[in-house]
Amino acid sequence: MRSVGVEEEFLLVDEGGSPVGLAQEAAGGGVQLELMEEMLETGTEPCLTLEELDSDVRHQRLIAAAAAEAAGARLAALATSPLPVTSSVTAAFRYRRIAAEYGLTAREQLTCGCHVHVQVADDEEGVAVLDRIGPWLPILLAMSSNSPFWNGVDSGYASYRSQVCQRWPTSGPTGTFGSAAVYHQVVDALVATGAALDRAMIYFDARLSERYPTLEIRVPDVCLRAEDTVLVGALARALVETAARGAADGVPLPAVRPEVLRGAGWRAGRAGLRGPLVHPELFTQVPAAEAVGALIDHVRPVLAEAGEESTVAAAWQRLLARGSGAEEQRFLAVDGVRAVVAGAVAATLA
Repeated sequence: MRSVGVEEEFLLVDEGGSPVGLAQEAAGGGVQLELMEEMLETGTEPCLTLEELDSDVRHQRLIAAAAAEAAGARLAALATSPLPVTSSVTAAFRYRRIAAEYGLTAREQLTCGCHVHVQVADDEEGVAVLDRIGPWLPILLAMSSNSPFWNGVDSGYASYRSQVCQRWPTSGPTGTFGSAAVYHQVVDALVATGAALDRAMIYFDARLSERYPTLEIRVPDVCLRAEDTVLVGALARALVETAARGAADGVPLPAVRPEVLRGAGWRAGRAGLRGPLVHPELFTQVPAAEAVGALIDHVRPVLAEAGEESTVAAAWQRLLARGSGAEEQRFLAVDGVRAVVAGAVAATLA
């Protein structure tokens, strides 16, 4: 099996639930700084089994929570802050340069995602996969949706983070590249135009990693619960393997334009798991459970070969019954948005 790993971003909050800029005090020992002082990032090792991934995700969350506590904060797996916040840019040269160049777009990026890295043989295989997985990525966003609140109010979205992230000029779905050479030409052109300061600022829904021999899927919100992170990671890996096999077997590319993919992503961010989603093959609205079922059916042969089919099915049924992080947050919000943060702190390490 291909290795899979995840990077998770978290909010640092005080006892009252407000984001607090203590990242400099908390970072270290594998816990990384991010663009904003109110965030931390963790990353697992490359994992071959879902048991390894589950163990490492939980381990990294414990490490980050301990680092946050030592700095005087608490760790919350929230993709946006339920409480109003004026965030502060981390005092590092690159981050300050980003803030100066992109203005309010950068200063409002207190958003926490989950980035799934799946091993690929080389850039050619990676691009062949990129050209095939676009229609399926909105389903992963819907499953991970965990950011209904923005500046103290309900945004009306299950993932408002997905809306905020679309403000970057290099974000969103991509068209067909056809080869690694064309992919790199596009990336170089975006840097040359100034839309990206460097190649690390390519924020496509999925991209070739600049640091690892992986394809990086960037659409999911950070999941409220660790088991949902593992579910998203399992489906992402199976999706990459399925696409790679399709490319090797000469399966035609999906005939869909990036404008339609953007619409499907918007629908996923708006609805989460409690509204219609865009079917990734029919491109019509269907119930969310049907869209997720289509994804699972699409990757079922790979899951079965890996012995992961029953594990994924059970995890999906638990998620469907419980609801995504967005639904859990809205349930907690009956007692006020501070209760949302308190519940999220507990669920982060549940």
